[in-house]
Amino acid sequence: MTLLTHDSCPPGAVREPLDVPRSDPRSLLPEREPLRVLGTPAAAEYDVDLLRALFQEVFTGRRYNLQATALAKQGRLAVYPATTGQEACEVAAAAVLSTQDWLFPTYRDTLAAIVRGVDPVEALTVMRGDWHHGYDPYEHRVAPLSTPLATQLPHAVGFARAARLKGEDTVVLAMVGDGGTSEGDFHEAVNFAAVWKAPVVFLVQNNGFAISVPLAKQTAALSLADKAVGFGVPGRLVDGNDVLAVHQVLDEAVSRARDGGGPTLVEAVTYRLDPHTNSDDDSRYRDLSEVEQWRRRDPVLVLERSLRGMGVLDDDAVEQAARSAEEFAANLRKRYNHAPSPDPMTLFSHVYAEKTPQLREQEAMLRAELRAEAQAEGNEQQ
Repeated sequence: MTLLTHDSCPPGAVREPLDVPRSDPRSLLPEREPLRVLGTPAAAEYDVDLLRALFQEVFTGRRYNLQATALAKQGRLAVYPATTGQEACEVAAAAVLSTQDWLFPTYRDTLAAIVRGVDPVEALTVMRGDWHHGYDPYEHRVAPLSTPLATQLPHAVGFARAARLKGEDTVVLAMVGDGGTSEGDFHEAVNFAAVWKAPVVFLVQNNGFAISVPLAKQTAALSLADKAVGFGVPGRLVDGNDVLAVHQVLDEAVSRARDGGGPTLVEAVTYRLDPHTNSDDDSRYRDLSEVEQWRRRDPVLVLERSLRGMGVLDDDAVEQAARSAEEFAANLRKRYNHAPSPDPMTLFSHVYAEKTPQLREQEAMLRAELRAEAQAEGNEQQ
């Protein structure tokens, strides 16, 4: 076998000087400061109908977070990881996708799934603990909510790669938190996407904490978007509390992926105003004064203030948005008044295409226990 060196290139091959990089990494580096649109002249270039629609979705998203948190406190949800403070990212992520595209969310991204069209009761079913999953992923092209950190990212890349091989016009938007970027799945997914030029957009919602661990204890990188250059893909840094900025950056990334340009890594800098979940005591690991500082940058208030200043919103428009959001919340409450009675035997459904011997054994044990319990209750009533 002949070893090819720089001096033994095949005929016709283009030689590159050894001291010149094959590409300029500066083209892949993100903005040094998060991109903002609200409060700049660029905001006036947006269609008024789109601005009002985004406001309605963000406003309703906040009401949804409040209602879901209340359901968790009432015991009607086993757990709820709120996106309070992150509504701009959630809404923009769903809004930039076309019908044929797919969304791969995390467990925290129920709002994005709902904006995409998933029934809110079905989106929260996994938080209720009464079924394996709550909705049909194919109906609205939303992959199952991923509870393990970052495991959905390789799946998203594989899905996008398969779609491209089949000639389908599909872009996948994969969501992950800053904590998920510390997982190996994140690095493997971005690397494979880059090598394959898969039509994937990675949206990292940097909300400041991986449960109780601040970002500074996860990475020394200037930003998470800076990691993109190591994979050979462009990185973008955006203000995650500015819905127009997030919408613009994601829309550009989706268009690039659709046109064959490959993946983009987008970091949206935002903040988790609520605890990690309703069972978390965030006062143990963060100064509540920091939370109050971020409340002044609340994405709902920032958007309302900006649109009022542009003359897009007035008191009547805001009141209408509030009524619509309250109707949404009231409908969610009403439907949650009907508690399901799941059959325990369904635990063994859809685990494998064919039940394994171990699964059949466990199924038989549970059936016997339930039969014994029913018989004991019958004897007590006699």
